[in-house]
Amino acid sequence: MDEATPETWLALSSALGLGLLIGLVRERSHGRRAHAIAGLRTHALVALGAAVAAWLGLPVLLVGLGVVGALAAMAYHATRQDDPGLTSEVTLVLTFLLGAMAMRAPALATALAVVVAVLLYAKQPLHELTRDTFSEREVFDGLLLLASALVILPILPDRPIGPFDAINLATIWKLVVLVMAVSALGHVVLRVVGNRWGLAAAGFFAGYVSSTAATIGFGQRAKETPALLRSAVAAALLANLASLTLCVPILWAVSPALVRDLLPELCAIGGVLLAGGVLGLRAGREETVKPPTSESRMFRFGQALGFALLVGVLTFVAAALATWIGPRGAMAAAALSAVAELHAAVATLANQFSRGGLEAAEARWWMLALLAASLIAKSVIAWVSGGAAYGMRVSAGLLVALAAGAAMVVF
Repeated sequence: MDEATPETWLALSSALGLGLLIGLVRERSHGRRAHAIAGLRTHALVALGAAVAAWLGLPVLLVGLGVVGALAAMAYHATRQDDPGLTSEVTLVLTFLLGAMAMRAPALATALAVVVAVLLYAKQPLHELTRDTFSEREVFDGLLLLASALVILPILPDRPIGPFDAINLATIWKLVVLVMAVSALGHVVLRVVGNRWGLAAAGFFAGYVSSTAATIGFGQRAKETPALLRSAVAAALLANLASLTLCVPILWAVSPALVRDLLPELCAIGGVLLAGGVLGLRAGREETVKPPTSESRMFRFGQALGFALLVGVLTFVAAALATWIGPRGAMAAAALSAVAELHAAVATLANQFSRGGLEAAEARWWMLALLAASLIAKSVIAWVSGGAAYGMRVSAGLLVALAAGAAMVVF
């Protein structure tokens, strides 16, 4: 056996530390119960013993795991009258496994131990959340979302198919998942936080996922609850602000020189969107409508699927134009694809500029064209998803922002 190295001592210390952390949480949760099976010292010793066993070799580790498993089983039979759950026993075995894992990946093992400690400490809030907060309808919607993201999405082919290699089934289904996820996010934040700030937070962070999906989701919210109209408009504008900020790292990654040329119009557009979002929040301050109830739908699957199909049609048309017109049709196709996906179109622009196909002045006009296609499309989507009142306010904010960007390009 090799002598202990500094890395070995670090791994052993990590194992001891994670055992102490988990044991501390279990000790506090036990209170003064007389039949608690494992506390601070037991978990620390189990984690350290697992690390030593892993250092000695696989046979010793397997024997140690068997012993800990047997002790946990014996403890369960001895205390099941007082505590019929399995949390203590499972935690003890998991502490052993994390202690062994610390010998190979101490940082990962420690991080997982923190997650375990949080789950153990949050026992009461988690029980209240699952038993009292979420309804059967919400649980069903959540399971449908998880199945769409974790079961259906991985089995779809992630490659172009069909004429012009334009259709990617995995990408189309991702859009379905995104629309459902954004709507579900807004629903949950509203239920937990409240209307005005809940919509603002959901809107901004949802924009990093899909501002189009966010515009649809908040339009649905405004249509279902008209009293939330102003806050929903503010959230939609903030979602588009978040989406706009993503253009900067995309441009920087592909063509850093182009960022400096496009920064003035990006800042002008972003400033208008920020102002519109803040004004919408202030205007919605007096809204006292209650958040959605537990019987409200988190999302509408049919509407999400219809949006994804529309994006697929637009993507096919853009690919056909690029094939028929030739290389010079790439930017025209990008402008068309910006209707559905702005960031991919921005990456195309940056790539064309870095290859010398576009001058700086021409690139600024193309960037304005991409933003115009995206913002005008979202204005139309706002009318369709949220009705006239929502659509008029969102489109006004987006078009004023676009005008501010155009003014920076012209002047």
